[in-house]
Amino acid sequence: MTRPLIVSSVQPEEVDAETVQRALRRIKDFLVKQHETELVEILVEHGQTSLILPRPTVTLFAQILTQLADGRGVSVIPSEAELTTQQAADLLGVSRPYMIRLLEKEKIPHRKIGRHRRVPLAEILAYQRRDDEHRRKAVDELGELGQELGT
Repeated sequence: MTRPLIVSSVQPEEVDAETVQRALRRIKDFLVKQHETELVEILVEHGQTSLILPRPTVTLFAQILTQLADGRGVSVIPSEAELTTQQAADLLGVSRPYMIRLLEKEKIPHRKIGRHRRVPLAEILAYQRRDDEHRRKAVDELGELGQELGT
């Protein structure tokens, strides 16, 4: 049985931009200076106990802050999540009918629950990486062809 999809989101207008920028600078400085550290101790204000976090978690938090600082909202989705065809289409930036064609052509693995399709997030991200790589190769080939033709 799959767990329900839990998505946490933060929009840029929900946080103070100055606080985000300050926190981001401090985290980036720390990560650069303490590049060997596996655990990060975060001191909490007002004399409370500190937090101990794994470095990858702090790095992810820095990436979230970077997006917010750039004025973009952020959503966190569990890796093992299964998405609806509409959610998958939105993530890839394609229409739902196009997404369904990809599934029917078996370009992306999925499963059916009754009449509904569920697509693992990991498979969507893998497809996205393959598609990006395919596009990069095509651009490289066009560049090489242009050089051969002298343009």
